[in-house]
Amino acid sequence: MNKRQVSATRIIRANSDTIFDLLADPRKHSLIDGSGTVVASKTDAPERLSLGARFGMDMRMSLTYKVQNEVVEFEDGRLIAWRHGGGHRWRWQLEPVGEQETRVTETFDWSTAKIGVLFPLLGFPSRNKVAMEKSLERLANLLER
Repeated sequence: MNKRQVSATRIIRANSDTIFDLLADPRKHSLIDGSGTVVASKTDAPERLSLGARFGMDMRMSLTYKVQNEVVEFEDGRLIAWRHGGGHRWRWQLEPVGEQETRVTETFDWSTAKIGVLFPLLGFPSRNKVAMEKSLERLANLLER
């Protein structure tokens, strides 16, 4: 793993297609966001993300703001990553480990960020690790019923 990445992994009792369908729907991102910053997708967001798709999100971290994202990595059912305007990426990787279990890894990758050198100084990697663990817990709670 790159020095400018931090990840969290969890086995979730759901098949990879079901999990991927949820991740590929930006309207559902606020349901799984463990950071508490994702408020809602913009109304013009696509129903299902694909390589090159662009989608905006309403965010809140002390103040409200908006981010624009572009899907920059995509393998249907296995991998999806989007990049913010600052260049950093959020990546989800899915690996089936049985018919109804999937190893899900979320990665915050700031190796491609325009100001990536500042992220550790601002505490983002450690905060994002905690938030990703919460996101995986929320994902599991939604799907493991």
